[in-house]
Amino acid sequence: MPHYVPMQVSEIMTRGVETVAPDASLQQAASAMEALGVGSLPVCDGQRLVGSITDRDIVVRGVAAGLSPVETLVRDCMTSDIAYAFCDEEADEVLERMKTLQVRRLAVLDRDKSLVGIVALGDVATEPRAAALASVGAAVAEISEPSRPRK
Repeated sequence: MPHYVPMQVSEIMTRGVETVAPDASLQQAASAMEALGVGSLPVCDGQRLVGSITDRDIVVRGVAAGLSPVETLVRDCMTSDIAYAFCDEEADEVLERMKTLQVRRLAVLDRDKSLVGIVALGDVATEPRAAALASVGAAVAEISEPSRPRK
């Protein structure tokens, strides 16, 4: 069995992440997601992370509530209280946080709290040095467990 070598999140995260501004329309955010083939985007005011918007947020908080996707702004439907990791944290610590929060990805910030990337469960799972990290499989199982419905 290979020996586990600690990794920092910065070694495995995806850099150059596309973002959306809080004053963009829901339609603009949805179009960006479609073009990028993603279901969520970080919301940034400049480099500062202020939230996250998902395709589900657009549908449930926007369209289903009768709001116009053309006139409604991202800030009106985004989640502003989001979890994140710092780029200099160890990947195994971040993996434990992902398990606890039951999330598959986290925004990655530098110590000035500027967005520098995204780390996904798949980034950890596909890292060759993570092969000895038994908690990767456990994380997938725990994150995939159904949680209680949000109110």
